[in-house]
Amino acid sequence: MARHPARIKRLTEQDRSDWASFARHIALLPGRNLPDLPPEPPPAAVADAPPQPTAPKPPSANLPARPVPVAVGLQPGGLDNATWNRFRAGKLPAVRTLDLHGRTAQNAYHALHSFLLRAHADHLRVVEIITGRGSGEGGGIIKREFPIWLNLPALRPLVLAASHPHAANTGSVRLLLRRPK
Repeated sequence: MARHPARIKRLTEQDRSDWASFARHIALLPGRNLPDLPPEPPPAAVADAPPQPTAPKPPSANLPARPVPVAVGLQPGGLDNATWNRFRAGKLPAVRTLDLHGRTAQNAYHALHSFLLRAHADHLRVVEIITGRGSGEGGGIIKREFPIWLNLPALRPLVLAASHPHAANTGSVRLLLRRPK
């Protein structure tokens, strides 16, 4: 059964450039090649086809603002001074603790991710993560990666603030979790 030529969707130049841009960022399976773009339709067929309306791009002002990154020991916006001082002084006790000692970085990240999701689902407010001090100059890999992990899109919406429970104990971080909505 042949399709009616007017019903065949034609790729615009924008469609072709979007595909080329996307295809540059994918990793191919071994032994596979990028699929070729469909051939350009003959000029007469393009002239007969009605012009494709393009959706206007939303202005960047309508995009939601990126959340401010969480930094260990710095008071975040949206948290009052009294709560921040109680949290930082350790007067808000940690209800649950996760020890990441002896784990690989990948295993530690997955454990942290599931731990924070469970704690948030259980409506916990303060949890403690033990990263360890590490033996390197800047600390261990988990301690160095921990602030990056907190700011990833999967975890950032869960965490309101982070602080060390004591200035001398940099191998442990307490997290003040956001209240579930």
